[in-house]
Amino acid sequence: MITQEQIPTVLDHPVYDTDGNKIGDARHVFLDDATGQPEWVSVKTGLFGTSESFVPIRDASIVEDHLEVPYPKNTVKDAPNVDVDAGGHLSEDEEHRLYEHYGIDWDAAWQQANQPGAGGWAQTDTGERAHTDTSETTDMSRSAETGVGGDDAMTRSEERMHVGAERREVGRARLRKYVVTEDVQQTVPVRREEVRVEREPITDENRDAALSGPDISEAEHEVTLHEERPVAETETVPVERVRMTTDERTDEETVRGKVRKEKIDTEGIDEDRRDR
Repeated sequence: MITQEQIPTVLDHPVYDTDGNKIGDARHVFLDDATGQPEWVSVKTGLFGTSESFVPIRDASIVEDHLEVPYPKNTVKDAPNVDVDAGGHLSEDEEHRLYEHYGIDWDAAWQQANQPGAGGWAQTDTGERAHTDTSETTDMSRSAETGVGGDDAMTRSEERMHVGAERREVGRARLRKYVVTEDVQQTVPVRREEVRVEREPITDENRDAALSGPDISEAEHEVTLHEERPVAETETVPVERVRMTTDERTDEETVRGKVRKEKIDTEGIDEDRRDR
């Protein structure tokens, strides 16, 4: 159980569940008006801590520099919404809804608080619990901020909007290689041999060769003809390397939201005197 003395150690420190998941940061600690003991802690959750969820603190423990609560992170984030700024108190109805969300028996919690020496809730003559202001819880951190207990100063607060960016996946690109067949046409010269008959008259120069054989005879001469035909063969050669890279481009986008701020008006103060 967390004591009042440990509250400064809890405020503005991380809050984890039992599986080691960070839920958020502790913002407020609420005391039970009947027992004076810490009863609830509000945890800032969501993107940039824009939401606050209530979680019971009676079974929580301080581990090193953070608070550990016995509830899963999703259970805490899904807790019923409670107006943290509603006077620094949790009403009986709000506590009922929170107890039900966390599976805590309201009557058992009341009996524990009503034990001798525990402060106790008020009882009627029939033994039933009476609805009094002591059934609420008080925001301990708020009391310290607003100076309850003798400080005449009034704290004026305002909300600030924190804007950032989150990285998310928007698509995927891939390289895929496949084979296609194309028709290729090239012109190549080819040669072929043809027979041409040459005749020459008998002259004094070739007479001896012409009369070297028999006077009358039969003869046959054969010539082999050649021609070229086009042929083709293919070879595989590397032509380029292809890879994918990403380029980062920075654009500017405007984020709009609403923030609240407190203003302080004066009553019963002479304007001229105040200006002086």
